[in-house]
Amino acid sequence: MQLSPTLAWLLDAASDCRGADHLLAELGAHLVADGVPLAAGALTLEVPHPLIAKRTWLWRADSGQVIEALGFAPGGLAPDPPDDAGRRWLRDIARGEVHEDVAGRPAGPLLGWIGPRTFTADEIEQLRQAARFAATPLAVLAARATLRATLDAYLGTRSAERVLAAPLRRDLGETIQAALLYADLRNFTSLSETVPPADVIAALDAWFDRIAGAVHAFGGEVLKFIGDGVLAIFPVLEASPRRACDAAVRAASAAEAGMAYLNKERRAQGLPPLSFGAALHVGEMLWGNIGAANRLDFTAIGPAVNLASRLEGLCKPLGRTVLVSGALAAETEMPLVALGSHSLRGIAAPCEVFALEESQARIS
Repeated sequence: MQLSPTLAWLLDAASDCRGADHLLAELGAHLVADGVPLAAGALTLEVPHPLIAKRTWLWRADSGQVIEALGFAPGGLAPDPPDDAGRRWLRDIARGEVHEDVAGRPAGPLLGWIGPRTFTADEIEQLRQAARFAATPLAVLAARATLRATLDAYLGTRSAERVLAAPLRRDLGETIQAALLYADLRNFTSLSETVPPADVIAALDAWFDRIAGAVHAFGGEVLKFIGDGVLAIFPVLEASPRRACDAAVRAASAAEAGMAYLNKERRAQGLPPLSFGAALHVGEMLWGNIGAANRLDFTAIGPAVNLASRLEGLCKPLGRTVLVSGALAAETEMPLVALGSHSLRGIAAPCEVFALEESQARIS
């Protein structure tokens, strides 16, 4: 069968595109080269993401530029938008009529095009054939995006990259240096025994939103949720760990402010406030796979992680929300208050302990 250059490219090479945005741009350029008069194109995909329901890429033929519009899921960052984001954008580009095709299954990827004039019947047939042939490479790209989005949601961006780049074996890992943040919600056991399960989940989600939001805002990554606890890392990417340590301190301070605001809302609703403890430390850890032969977990382990966990246990006895180890205190210029040397359970050497200067909230 004799195929046009566009259809041959879709069959042979389109699946190797780096993403749906690149596929849209290259498909548009191929169609133009095949004689289809295009002013712009749009591609809309549903995506598996906790916050985003759809992604729409918008391509302009005159510049080759591709921009992106996001459609947020109900309950996400914004109200659920209309389904015609690409169509509305295309109508602002040119005077022609928008032509749209679903690539593959019903409710599959939506390809839209507009030209400087209304498309002829032959041109519409070319666009329809392109959509038919685009179904397979788009399915391949969607599968990759689904895998990546799933790993990002459950592991975090850096850890997901590491998992995707390595074989699925438990003997693989690397030693990295990072600032660590270990945080734990206080009195969670009593809370879970005295309020309905739905309220417990709502409280946990609100807590995780504050602590994880603060970590991500300052460039860290939540590595693991452990019951009502959080283990986050700020990898050291430079010769000095100072930037990572400063980021960890700022994140902890931001989490404390976020929880104070949350507790103001909870009190107004007649709900008990939520208190937490957090510990910051910096050191080396093994970052990689552990587990059984056929069931793996990607995590960080090592003495630095153990120390952060033990240090967090001092928050309540010392009446502080955020504690900082001497190792991290030595690497940050953030103002801290010295609390002396303390023994930590299971740690051989005493640890110099500091607190955030403005962290005066007592833990009940």
